[in-house]
Amino acid sequence: MNGQQIGYIRVSTIDQNTDRQLHGITLDKVFEDKCSGKDTNRPKLIECLAYLRDGDILHVHSIDRLARSLRDLLNIVEDLLGRGVKIIFHKEGMEFAGSNP
Repeated sequence: MNGQQIGYIRVSTIDQNTDRQLHGITLDKVFEDKCSGKDTNRPKLIECLAYLRDGDILHVHSIDRLARSLRDLLNIVEDLLGRGVKIIFHKEGMEFAGSNP
């Protein structure tokens, strides 16, 4: 079974534009936060992480959009990889694959 293409977009304030993040990438669903990335207590991030399933691919513009601290980043990435979710950070050109890439 093929997974879904899921996008996570974050900007720090409601005044900032999200258009350049993940522009041109075909996604099945997008989760968008307009709040600080100082921690992982973000409504749409929490919803996104709960939504992702084995075989899904999470697209994120850049690493700092997903997490600002290395500890938070490692926790999120390890959790998703353990659930078989592939993660792509487009700006950095980095991909991490779980058990079913």
